[in-house]
Amino acid sequence: MPAQAYTDKQGQYLAFIYAYTTIHRRPPAEADLKDFFGVSSPSVHRMVVALADCGLLTREPGRSRSIRLQVPPEELPVLKQPADRSQPL
Repeated sequence: MPAQAYTDKQGQYLAFIYAYTTIHRRPPAEADLKDFFGVSSPSVHRMVVALADCGLLTREPGRSRSIRLQVPPEELPVLKQPADRSQPL
């Protein structure tokens, strides 16, 4: 799937999922996405559902940490730190 198939915001979510999975050897929970992007739980859930509806990831509803990317890593954007988190952690 070409990189243009998703928005910049969707690309950042996909890049985070890839980075998190690579580092932790398991997919992120929605709470991990919420913490990184500084958004509400419903916002994260809507984004995950939208990404699944677009075929950019798969998931198993009711099963935690079941997110699987369907985009090759080389087509993902560089993960950027969210603007409101510009201070060092």
